[in-house]
Amino acid sequence: MATREPHREGKKEFDLVIFGATGFTGGLVAGYLAKKHPAVRWAIAGRSRDKLERLRDSLSVVDPALKELPILEADSLDRKAMDGLAQRTRVVCTTAGPYARYGSALLGACAEHGTDYCDLTGEVYWVRTMIDAHHARAVETGARIVPSCGFDSIPSDLGVFMLYKHLAAQGRKLAEVHFRVTRMKGGASGGTIASGLDTMERMRDPAVRRLLMNPYALNPEGERSGPDVPDVIRPRRDPHTGRWLGPFVMAAVNTRVVRRSNALLEFAYGRDFRYDESMDTGKGLSGMVRAVATSGGLVGGMALAGFPAGWKLIERYLPAPGEGPNREQREQGYFKCELLAVATDGGKLVGRVAANQDPGYGATSWMLSESALCLAEDDLPRRGGILTPASSMGMTLIERLRAAGMTFQVEEEGASTR
Repeated sequence: MATREPHREGKKEFDLVIFGATGFTGGLVAGYLAKKHPAVRWAIAGRSRDKLERLRDSLSVVDPALKELPILEADSLDRKAMDGLAQRTRVVCTTAGPYARYGSALLGACAEHGTDYCDLTGEVYWVRTMIDAHHARAVETGARIVPSCGFDSIPSDLGVFMLYKHLAAQGRKLAEVHFRVTRMKGGASGGTIASGLDTMERMRDPAVRRLLMNPYALNPEGERSGPDVPDVIRPRRDPHTGRWLGPFVMAAVNTRVVRRSNALLEFAYGRDFRYDESMDTGKGLSGMVRAVATSGGLVGGMALAGFPAGWKLIERYLPAPGEGPNREQREQGYFKCELLAVATDGGKLVGRVAANQDPGYGATSWMLSESALCLAEDDLPRRGGILTPASSMGMTLIERLRAAGMTFQVEEEGASTR
């Protein structure tokens, strides 16, 4: 993995700032960096200095040198403050969501000032709005703006990219990939739930619903059509394995990110490339029952959240922002995903992406932290714009995540490679 010397590059005060550091996931990212001891000049930032000081005190227990960790106090709704923050650092890593409420000023400031950026958003309509507003300027300034660097959408996006690179090394090409979540255990934090509820609330707007129904919603202008159809939410049998499938709640985000990657990579996967995501619920009657329950739960939840009273009822019984699974729960969590791929020559292969941590928080904090460090430390193509993990960091980030303990593996005709 090629690296650069962050201390010698550029004139900015910091290499990396963690914004929203006092939130649940922000604290996990700060803790990850404290243990990793990266060779970057980093700081924590947020709205409350008192909370930031308490976080710094807790980090100094891990590393006494962090007693002097810089603190930046700034309000995400204050564009002037966000401009000032972006001008002081080469990379911003933000966990302050819902991003549609709290993220626009910071992303816009990074695009304006040529500051690299990564986040955890799963808010497709917000990313589309940011692309329309800031992509062109980010191209001009060279800012690499990379949304969705957590469980949304790194396993999907980098999993497909890994398969593409594996085939390309053999002079072959992808035709289709079917992403299947085969095992998953983990809790949900209040921040993620708040983002999901915010999205459901906005779906009352017909324009937002139309956007979210478009499989190519995040593609560049002129490239928003193709062979894929809207996500299937009914239970069904997998024609490739015979196992039962239910809807995967994150498919509406991940599939759009994967298709944007293909477009930004000049259709390296092919213009006829097909992609879908589902939950693998197993074989036989029990698999069918789980598929039906998964489908019914998703449809029922969406229907309930579509009404103000239902939205408030859901909100009442779920964790509040800032809450989430404890350390023991995170360490007991895991996820395993299989990407069933078909090459244009008819050959078949399987990609595997997995981690032995809670997907939404333990593993996500790894993924976001390594994404931020990849932008700050590694020798990447200097390409600006609102990008994706695959189109901006690709195999460099995959190697980082492997080193951090995640599995990225390809198996073909009995052979296994890493």
